[in-house]
Amino acid sequence: MVALDAAGEAAPWAESAGESAAPFTLVTPLARTSPLVFASPHSGRRYPAAFLAQTRVSLQSLRRAEDAYVDELFSAAAAGRAPLIAAAYARAYVDLNRDPAEIDPEMFQERLPPPPAAGAPRVQAGLGAIPRIAGDGQPIYRGKLRYAEAERRIAAVHRPYHAMLQTLVEETRAFVGCAVLIDCHSMPSCARGPNAPDVVLGDRFGASCHPTVTNLVEATLRRLGYRVARNAPFAGGHTTQLYGRPGRRVHALQIELSRGLYIDERTMLRTQGFFKVRADMARLGEALAAAELHKSLG
Repeated sequence: MVALDAAGEAAPWAESAGESAAPFTLVTPLARTSPLVFASPHSGRRYPAAFLAQTRVSLQSLRRAEDAYVDELFSAAAAGRAPLIAAAYARAYVDLNRDPAEIDPEMFQERLPPPPAAGAPRVQAGLGAIPRIAGDGQPIYRGKLRYAEAERRIAAVHRPYHAMLQTLVEETRAFVGCAVLIDCHSMPSCARGPNAPDVVLGDRFGASCHPTVTNLVEATLRRLGYRVARNAPFAGGHTTQLYGRPGRRVHALQIELSRGLYIDERTMLRTQGFFKVRADMARLGEALAAAELHKSLG
């Protein structure tokens, strides 16, 4: 496949931005008529200079954790019909799809009482709210951090992102009668085998989303030629668990796209497939909007 990015396009993720920039980007429609809300918590490309100075791995290694360009892919699905919130800061800096209590106390200089979620499998694997390992499995940091550093990242980035996402969900439910949160992600393709799915839908085995939504998304993607699986190996993360409350007319569905569909996973550059996937996500957004979900879920 042919990589399409120009050499000059490396600047946005290589920037040595300060740590006071906006924690997310938000695009909203002129009118809120759809129950859809799109979120991309792992597509951020901002790596502050102070953070990079603490790391022992290359920028390319850090970028392996990104859901690269997922915000751009799903902006086509939102396309003036729904809000889209996307992380600005990189996942390696702070992971917005983790409970802020998922902190590994062994990462810090101070002796800390174990946080409530310190024993969670993701934390033990180095993938907590402040990740310990990069996307390729290498340890990120040269040494231990001060705990105040983790608190600052959570306060400056994690909390504002989720405060805005909560507002978007609640406003949408109030305006339309229900809310359907689509949490947008990507997954490595190389480790999944030749018959692996192109897309994994995670609804926490039905707990976070009404089957009407999941069935429609799966049927639409299959019609577009994608191999689709449900809840394996990804059943949904912190976002679907936190927001998915079908009994309160709030539904949350996680969508994982195989990165091999649209980027060169070695260079992290877009391929020709990017344009097809973006067009297909636009078709998915159209199908969800045309279904008038608020009439069946509201």
